[in-house]
Amino acid sequence: MVTQLTYASEEVILELVRTKCTPILLYGLECFQLGKANLRSLDFTFNRLCIKLFKSGSIDVVKDCQSYFATDLPSCELK
Repeated sequence: MVTQLTYASEEVILELVRTKCTPILLYGLECFQLGKANLRSLDFTFNRLCIKLFKSGSIDVVKDCQSYFATDLPSCELK
């Protein structure tokens, strides 16, 4: 028996991350004064997800894809 793997599209995965994962990641952080290193760490997590999702090692390509899909970095959402 051969099973066929099906994957969700990039749009679906980003929407799930935006609606389910990002709120959990950011929950309660508005109560703290985060430094630049902490904000970069949050952005790194999201950028790594996008690098794997878009199968690209270039951060410029990933940033273009993020802007195309209208996704903000976690540091921007905290502001």
